[in-house]
Amino acid sequence: MIRLALAQINSVVGNLEGNRRKILQYIHQAQDLSADLVVFPELAVCGYPPEDLLFKDHFVQDNLKTLRALSREINGITVILGFVDRDKKGNIFNAAALVQDRTVRGIYHKQELPNYGVFDEKRYFMPGRETLCFRQNGIVFGVSICEDIWRHGPLLEKQIKQKLPMIVNLSASPYDYGKLERREKRLKDRARQMQAYVCYTNLVGGQDELVFDGGSMVINPQGRVIANAKPFEEDLVVLDLPLVPPGKKSRAPRGCIDLGVKTQTLKCALTPHKERRLPPLERVYRALVLGTRDYVRKNGFKKVLIGLSGGIDSSLVAALAAEAVGCENVVGVSMPSQYTSDGTRADARILAQNLKISFKEIPIDHIFQTYLDDLSPEFAGLPFDVAEENLQARIRGNILMKFSNKFGWLVLNTGNKSEIAVGYCTLYGDLAGGFAVIKDIPKTQVFQLARFINEREKVIPDSVLARAPSAELRYNQTDQDTLPPYPELDAVLKGYVEEHLSAVQLQKICRDKEKIKDIIIKVDKSEYKRRQSPPGIKISTRAFGKDWRLPITNGYRED
Repeated sequence: MIRLALAQINSVVGNLEGNRRKILQYIHQAQDLSADLVVFPELAVCGYPPEDLLFKDHFVQDNLKTLRALSREINGITVILGFVDRDKKGNIFNAAALVQDRTVRGIYHKQELPNYGVFDEKRYFMPGRETLCFRQNGIVFGVSICEDIWRHGPLLEKQIKQKLPMIVNLSASPYDYGKLERREKRLKDRARQMQAYVCYTNLVGGQDELVFDGGSMVINPQGRVIANAKPFEEDLVVLDLPLVPPGKKSRAPRGCIDLGVKTQTLKCALTPHKERRLPPLERVYRALVLGTRDYVRKNGFKKVLIGLSGGIDSSLVAALAAEAVGCENVVGVSMPSQYTSDGTRADARILAQNLKISFKEIPIDHIFQTYLDDLSPEFAGLPFDVAEENLQARIRGNILMKFSNKFGWLVLNTGNKSEIAVGYCTLYGDLAGGFAVIKDIPKTQVFQLARFINEREKVIPDSVLARAPSAELRYNQTDQDTLPPYPELDAVLKGYVEEHLSAVQLQKICRDKEKIKDIIIKVDKSEYKRRQSPPGIKISTRAFGKDWRLPITNGYRED
């Protein structure tokens, strides 16, 4: 038997000392539960993804120093954890170290390097070539890292032939809509293929645009999940795996490293660690909360600031922020103009009261009029149009940034994916901010999330949900003056942005060819705005940012 622990931790990229302390904390917790072996996520020592920090030799060296320091403190338990390794030629590897009795007993280098979507591992790492397996308490197990278990490559083929009874996989697999189902299916398939227990440890936490949802799990050879970790929070899963009869050993392949037998007094009995599966919409909500909380805290901010328009987007962001960082750390600012309705003005205040966040109201009429008066000689005789509309948005952006500069508060942008996709946003205006919470949330899902929040506790006024969306930059304005109805728009955007469908293929979604053409042109021409927008949380399979690399200068147009 082996008592296994999966340490699902929230590492901070680059915080080597903080990560070291956290790893030791979880090692001690695992030891208190009499674990023989504890497994940490991919690159737990330095955090994932470290990106171009990996081009800094001193960063790689400091990460190695941290591993050595950790090794000296590990005794009485076997530990597998991710770090960055380097060979004598200076090549670096995404690696896993097995440490026992203050000694690194073996190092595995990741073989399958993902280089798609948000992943750029071939930019930094060399692929490994060798497999690695160990025997402890008579049980033989192999090691793999994240993508190694997703692809049916040479490593998997070799591990299948070795007939290993257990595989441990260190992972940093970011969340998106359908990732949990895809991940679980793949791991179950691998467990059945290999006829082995698959012990999967995933990272948890927010890192810039990415959210890692945890969900570490152990799957038996029949493809059944027998233990899993809490989603979207740190956790330690400990369980007993009776893989071989007492006194016997599983067959070890050539080159297998024997770790011996660790005899421990079991301090407690264990019950299976099983967590309920969250419904899809709740997963989105939890990802947004975690991503916001970690971005704020890991970057050293104490408070966040939101422009409250009384509309659905800012209401949702305010509710998410209050949950993420606490209502006492959220400031809402209403900036009404002559075009702001009494209803939205009142709703902004009611929302703030319901959420118990700080509220300020700063009318912009006088500032707006001053701009118009001072600039009137330059624009004499020209009609009021989008230039004057956008001027109001930029005044509001300046006010929010003034508070940010003065008090060090982080401005949370409130733009949604539908608006950002087609450029229905103002550069240096409502695109201003440090972090875009709902940047990857289409407008239709904004309403779904608002209703989900109200089912838990009614904080968003009914009138906000019932009112037609409007920027309120002129009288009687609604979004649908400029855009198709959001359900129709979002369906086309999903096909074009997330699935790369052509205009012809999109006609299965929308029969109006001209409407499709107009949407595509808007998306393509708005890339220059998106490049200047703040980072935001990735939720979909293809989010604007790392997933989406459309050229700004782009002469391609579909016929």
